[in-house]
Amino acid sequence: MKSTVEQIRLRFDRDVERFSNLETGQSATVDAPLCLELVTSVAAAVTPQAQSELDIGCGAGNYTLKMLQKIPNLNCTLMDLSRPMLDRAHQRISAASMGRIEILQTDVRQAKLNAESFDIILAAAVLHHLRTDQEWRQVFSAILRWLRPGGSFWVFDMVTQSSPVVHELMWQRYGEYLSQLKGNGETGQAYRDSVFAYIEAEDTPKPLLWQINLLSDVGFMNVEILHKNGPFAAFGGQKALS
Repeated sequence: MKSTVEQIRLRFDRDVERFSNLETGQSATVDAPLCLELVTSVAAAVTPQAQSELDIGCGAGNYTLKMLQKIPNLNCTLMDLSRPMLDRAHQRISAASMGRIEILQTDVRQAKLNAESFDIILAAAVLHHLRTDQEWRQVFSAILRWLRPGGSFWVFDMVTQSSPVVHELMWQRYGEYLSQLKGNGETGQAYRDSVFAYIEAEDTPKPLLWQINLLSDVGFMNVEILHKNGPFAAFGGQKALS
Protein backbone atom coordinates (compact mmCIF):
# COMPACT_ATOMS: atom_id res chain seq x y z
CA MET A 1 0.00 0.00 0.00
CA LYS A 2 1.25 3.46 -0.90
CA SER A 3 1.34 6.29 1.63
CA THR A 4 -1.71 8.52 1.82
CA VAL A 5 -1.53 12.21 0.96
CA GLU A 6 -1.76 12.96 4.71
CA GLN A 7 1.21 10.70 5.49
CA ILE A 8 3.28 12.40 2.80
CA ARG A 9 2.29 15.82 4.13
CA LEU A 10 3.37 14.90 7.65
CA ARG A 11 6.80 13.75 6.47
CA PHE A 12 7.43 17.04 4.72
CA ASP A 13 6.12 19.01 7.71
CA ARG A 14 9.04 17.56 9.66
CA ASP A 15 11.71 18.25 7.03
CA VAL A 16 11.55 22.01 6.46
CA GLU A 17 15.12 22.77 7.51
CA ARG A 18 16.68 20.33 5.04
CA PHE A 19 14.74 21.83 2.14
CA SER A 20 15.68 25.41 3.06
CA ASN A 21 19.12 25.33 1.44
CA LEU A 22 19.61 26.22 -2.23
CA GLU A 23 22.71 24.05 -2.56
CA THR A 24 21.90 20.99 -0.46
CA GLY A 25 18.12 21.07 -0.05
CA GLN A 26 17.56 18.21 -2.48
CA SER A 27 20.80 16.29 -2.01
CA ALA A 28 18.95 12.97 -2.27
CA THR A 29 18.27 13.77 -5.94
CA VAL A 30 21.06 13.43 -8.48
CA ASP A 31 22.34 16.69 -10.03
CA ALA A 32 19.90 18.83 -8.01
CA PRO A 33 21.95 22.09 -8.12
CA LEU A 34 22.60 21.69 -11.86
CA CYS A 35 18.93 21.12 -12.64
CA LEU A 36 17.83 23.97 -10.37
CA GLU A 37 19.98 26.25 -12.52
CA LEU A 38 18.95 24.64 -15.81
CA VAL A 39 15.21 24.72 -15.21
CA THR A 40 15.10 28.33 -14.07
CA SER A 41 17.50 29.53 -16.76
CA VAL A 42 15.45 27.88 -19.51
CA ALA A 43 12.18 29.18 -18.06
CA ALA A 44 13.58 32.71 -18.11
CA ALA A 45 14.93 32.29 -21.65
CA VAL A 46 11.71 30.84 -23.09
CA THR A 47 9.40 33.20 -21.19
CA PRO A 48 11.48 36.38 -20.70
CA GLN A 49 8.48 38.71 -20.27
CA ALA A 50 6.97 36.56 -17.51
CA GLN A 51 5.10 38.37 -14.76
CA SER A 52 3.65 35.45 -12.81
CA GLU A 53 4.84 32.03 -11.69
CA LEU A 54 3.24 28.98 -10.09
CA ASP A 55 5.53 26.69 -8.09
CA ILE A 56 3.85 23.29 -7.62
CA GLY A 57 5.20 21.43 -4.60
CA CYS A 58 7.27 24.49 -3.76
CA GLY A 59 8.75 23.09 -0.56
CA ALA A 60 10.78 25.78 1.19
CA GLY A 61 10.90 27.88 -1.98
CA ASN A 62 14.25 27.05 -3.57
CA TYR A 63 13.05 26.98 -7.18
CA THR A 64 11.13 30.24 -6.86
CA LEU A 65 14.11 31.91 -5.17
CA LYS A 66 16.34 30.83 -8.06
CA MET A 67 13.67 31.92 -10.56
CA LEU A 68 13.61 35.37 -8.98
CA GLN A 69 17.34 35.68 -9.62
CA LYS A 70 16.55 35.37 -13.34
CA ILE A 71 13.33 37.46 -13.43
CA PRO A 72 13.06 39.71 -10.36
CA ASN A 73 9.80 40.55 -8.63
CA LEU A 74 7.60 37.95 -10.28
CA ASN A 75 4.16 37.51 -8.79
CA CYS A 76 4.49 34.07 -7.21
CA THR A 77 1.87 31.49 -6.30
CA LEU A 78 3.29 28.79 -4.03
CA MET A 79 1.51 25.43 -3.80
CA ASP A 80 2.36 22.66 -1.35
CA LEU A 81 0.74 20.08 0.91
CA SER A 82 2.79 21.21 3.90
CA ARG A 83 1.89 24.40 5.75
CA PRO A 84 5.31 24.62 7.48
CA MET A 85 6.96 24.42 4.05
CA LEU A 86 4.67 27.14 2.70
CA ASP A 87 5.35 29.39 5.69
CA ARG A 88 9.11 29.03 5.24
CA ALA A 89 8.84 29.62 1.48
CA HIS A 90 6.76 32.75 2.03
CA GLN A 91 9.27 34.06 4.56
CA ARG A 92 12.24 33.51 2.26
CA ILE A 93 10.59 34.74 -0.94
CA SER A 94 9.04 37.86 0.59
CA ALA A 95 12.55 38.90 1.62
CA ALA A 96 13.78 38.50 -1.96
CA SER A 97 10.94 39.96 -4.03
CA MET A 98 8.58 42.91 -4.20
CA GLY A 99 6.09 40.87 -6.22
CA ARG A 100 2.77 39.56 -4.94
CA ILE A 101 2.99 36.22 -3.12
CA GLU A 102 0.04 33.84 -2.72
CA ILE A 103 0.19 30.53 -0.88
CA LEU A 104 -2.06 27.55 -1.54
CA GLN A 105 -2.03 24.55 0.78
CA THR A 106 -3.48 21.92 -1.52
CA ASP A 107 -2.80 18.85 -3.62
CA VAL A 108 -2.27 19.75 -7.29
CA ARG A 109 -4.91 17.15 -8.18
CA GLN A 110 -7.47 19.16 -6.21
CA ALA A 111 -6.33 22.66 -7.17
CA LYS A 112 -8.88 25.04 -8.66
CA LEU A 113 -7.06 27.79 -10.53
CA ASN A 114 -8.21 30.17 -13.24
CA ALA A 115 -7.27 29.46 -16.84
CA GLU A 116 -4.40 31.49 -18.33
CA SER A 117 -3.18 32.76 -14.95
CA PHE A 118 0.56 32.06 -15.14
CA ASP A 119 3.49 32.66 -17.47
CA ILE A 120 5.78 30.05 -15.86
CA ILE A 121 4.87 26.89 -13.97
CA LEU A 122 7.55 24.89 -12.15
CA ALA A 123 7.26 21.42 -10.59
CA ALA A 124 10.35 20.09 -8.81
CA ALA A 125 10.39 16.63 -7.20
CA VAL A 126 6.62 16.51 -6.81
CA LEU A 127 4.88 14.88 -9.78
CA HIS A 128 6.23 11.44 -8.88
CA HIS A 129 3.54 11.39 -6.17
CA LEU A 130 0.84 11.08 -8.84
CA ARG A 131 -0.67 7.61 -9.07
CA THR A 132 -2.78 6.59 -12.06
CA ASP A 133 -2.25 7.40 -15.74
CA GLN A 134 -5.48 9.39 -15.60
CA GLU A 135 -4.13 11.55 -12.77
CA TRP A 136 -1.02 12.33 -14.79
CA ARG A 137 -3.12 13.32 -17.81
CA GLN A 138 -5.47 15.38 -15.63
CA VAL A 139 -2.60 17.30 -14.02
CA PHE A 140 -0.67 17.92 -17.26
CA SER A 141 -3.89 19.12 -18.91
CA ALA A 142 -4.67 21.43 -15.98
CA ILE A 143 -1.16 22.90 -16.09
CA LEU A 144 -1.56 23.64 -19.79
CA ARG A 145 -4.90 25.31 -19.06
CA TRP A 146 -3.43 27.44 -16.25
CA LEU A 147 -0.66 28.77 -18.50
CA ARG A 148 -1.11 31.92 -20.55
CA PRO A 149 -0.44 31.59 -24.31
CA GLY A 150 3.32 31.35 -24.80
CA GLY A 151 3.85 30.35 -21.17
CA SER A 152 6.12 27.46 -20.22
CA PHE A 153 6.16 24.50 -17.82
CA TRP A 154 9.38 22.98 -16.45
CA VAL A 155 9.97 19.88 -14.36
CA PHE A 156 12.79 18.30 -12.39
CA ASP A 157 11.82 14.90 -11.04
CA MET A 158 12.49 11.25 -10.49
CA VAL A 159 11.76 9.05 -13.50
CA THR A 160 11.74 5.33 -14.16
CA GLN A 161 13.20 3.51 -17.15
CA SER A 162 11.12 1.73 -19.79
CA SER A 163 13.41 -1.34 -19.73
CA PRO A 164 13.41 -3.32 -16.45
CA VAL A 165 17.08 -4.19 -17.01
CA VAL A 166 18.06 -0.54 -17.46
CA HIS A 167 15.89 0.46 -14.50
CA GLU A 168 17.68 -2.04 -12.27
CA LEU A 169 21.07 -0.70 -13.34
CA MET A 170 20.05 2.93 -12.80
CA TRP A 171 18.57 2.05 -9.40
CA GLN A 172 21.79 0.32 -8.37
CA ARG A 173 23.81 3.39 -9.36
CA TYR A 174 21.40 5.63 -7.48
CA GLY A 175 21.83 3.46 -4.39
CA GLU A 176 25.59 3.89 -4.64
CA TYR A 177 25.14 7.66 -4.92
CA LEU A 178 22.96 7.74 -1.79
CA SER A 179 25.41 5.63 0.19
CA GLN A 180 28.31 7.91 -0.74
CA LEU A 181 26.42 10.97 0.50
CA LYS A 182 26.85 9.66 4.04
CA GLY A 183 30.38 8.31 3.68
CA ASN A 184 29.63 4.70 2.65
CA GLY A 185 29.84 2.04 5.37
CA GLU A 186 26.88 1.21 7.58
CA THR A 187 25.79 4.85 7.86
CA GLY A 188 25.65 5.24 4.09
CA GLN A 189 23.79 1.97 3.63
CA ALA A 190 21.26 2.93 6.31
CA TYR A 191 20.64 6.27 4.58
CA ARG A 192 20.24 4.55 1.21
CA ASP A 193 17.76 2.10 2.71
CA SER A 194 15.75 4.90 4.37
CA VAL A 195 15.45 6.82 1.08
CA PHE A 196 14.51 3.68 -0.83
CA ALA A 197 11.88 2.89 1.83
CA TYR A 198 10.05 6.20 1.50
CA ILE A 199 10.30 6.07 -2.30
CA GLU A 200 8.67 2.64 -2.22
CA ALA A 201 5.99 3.90 0.17
CA GLU A 202 5.20 7.22 -1.51
CA ASP A 203 6.28 7.42 -5.13
CA THR A 204 5.00 6.19 -8.49
CA PRO A 205 7.25 7.89 -11.08
CA LYS A 206 6.83 7.40 -14.81
CA PRO A 207 9.45 6.97 -17.58
CA LEU A 208 10.81 10.20 -19.02
CA LEU A 209 9.69 9.47 -22.58
CA TRP A 210 6.20 8.55 -21.35
CA GLN A 211 5.94 12.00 -19.73
CA ILE A 212 7.40 13.73 -22.79
CA ASN A 213 4.83 12.01 -25.01
CA LEU A 214 2.03 12.94 -22.60
CA LEU A 215 3.08 16.61 -22.63
CA SER A 216 2.84 16.61 -26.42
CA ASP A 217 -0.41 14.65 -26.36
CA VAL A 218 -2.23 17.13 -24.09
CA GLY A 219 -1.10 20.05 -26.26
CA PHE A 220 2.33 21.33 -25.23
CA MET A 221 4.67 22.46 -28.01
CA ASN A 222 8.47 22.79 -28.10
CA VAL A 223 8.81 19.94 -25.61
CA GLU A 224 12.43 19.66 -24.46
CA ILE A 225 14.62 17.30 -22.44
CA LEU A 226 17.14 19.49 -20.61
CA HIS A 227 19.07 16.84 -18.69
CA LYS A 228 18.92 13.22 -17.56
CA ASN A 229 21.20 11.38 -15.19
CA GLY A 230 20.08 7.96 -13.98
CA PRO A 231 16.61 8.13 -12.43
CA PHE A 232 16.33 11.95 -12.52
CA ALA A 233 15.50 14.29 -15.38
CA ALA A 234 14.76 17.92 -16.19
CA PHE A 235 12.33 18.66 -19.02
CA GLY A 236 9.31 20.72 -20.04
CA GLY A 237 7.46 22.52 -22.79
CA GLN A 238 5.59 25.61 -23.91
CA LYS A 239 1.97 26.54 -24.56
CA ALA A 240 1.21 27.77 -28.05
CA LEU A 241 0.73 31.50 -28.54
CA SER A 242 -2.78 30.97 -29.84
